Amino acid sequence: MNDKGQPGRILLLPGDGIGPEVFVPVLGMLETIRKSGKANLEWEEAYIGGVATDKTGVPLPPETLQKVDRANAVLLGAVGGPRYDTLPYELRPERALLGIREYLGAFANLRPARIFPELVGASTLKPEVISDLDLMVVRELTGGIYFGKPRGIVTEGGVRRGINTETYSEPEIARIARVAFELARKRRKKVTSVDKANVLESSVLWREVVGLVHKDYPEVALEHMYVDNAAMQLVRNPKQFDVIVTGNLFGDILSDEAAQLTGSIGMLASASIGGKTGLYEPIHGSAPDIAGKDLANPLAMILSLAFLFRYSLDREDLAGQIEGAVRAVLSQGIRTSDIQGEGSVKVVGTREMGDRVLREFSNAQGR
Repeated sequence: MNDKGQPGRILLLPGDGIGPEVFVPVLGMLETIRKSGKANLEWEEAYIGGVATDKTGVPLPPETLQKVDRANAVLLGAVGGPRYDTLPYELRPERALLGIREYLGAFANLRPARIFPELVGASTLKPEVISDLDLMVVRELTGGIYFGKPRGIVTEGGVRRGINTETYSEPEIARIARVAFELARKRRKKVTSVDKANVLESSVLWREVVGLVHKDYPEVALEHMYVDNAAMQLVRNPKQFDVIVTGNLFGDILSDEAAQLTGSIGMLASASIGGKTGLYEPIHGSAPDIAGKDLANPLAMILSLAFLFRYSLDREDLAGQIEGAVRAVLSQGIRTSDIQGEGSVKVVGTREMGDRVLREFSNAQGR
């Protein structure tokens, strides 16, 4: 996508909780880019999650999927909230998140854990452990125990039993492994494949197939690690990792652990790729306890927009300018409460943080 070609069509899904709040600076950035003439952009909004259930009766309405089909990229805020927890399983907001990932065929979730130097003091780990941290978790997103069948709750002999099935096919494993190796090629050339092959047959196959794919990438080092050890090593010596590739369940857990190394999950973006359209979202969730209180950190949402420009619209220049604006504000000692850490900083709310980053970004557009 460039300013002279077809427009980049973006679908915006603010969703629930803090989603609409952290979307405000993103809208400002898109408008700034369009006015600058540096990119030909179009965007529209749709409902997803709890707000979609409130408006349409289902968490992922057909109207939203029709707009997905018109988009080059999808930017999602967050879904969920406690008032939806009593709904039937198929109507809960989280089903929309799983559903849109499956619909898009976005089988690879990229979750970086990279710490800004200004935020080393915000982490609960010692500075020498996390300084210069830069790792990437590649999580398989459309298979594994979240989608395996049979599943459900059955009653046998008067006793209820919950059933979920962990299953992976060789093609599913091979394609996510290739994503990891391709990323590692452009980074520090090391992949750590995480499984539980000492217990699970699905992991035995996982380890075997990853090893087979590795033969096509001899310049990349490969190590295998059990998930329990990986969880320990992430807090003991996280800088040993470059690219971590793992299944859906393990990736869900490990990526949140890796996120906390950076000081706050309010700082980290994610990309779900592999299908024709990428899905981009912060990893922090809907945070209903702080929704509407001007407390949420909007930086993960802003950095998700940078991911969108990098991976779906092929605009590394705009991605870099967005990330540069975030870095500029942090270097001024501006923090939201979740990343205030120690030292002389000014703690601001959602709106002011978003306004400051937007101002820095707008200034960069004028240069």
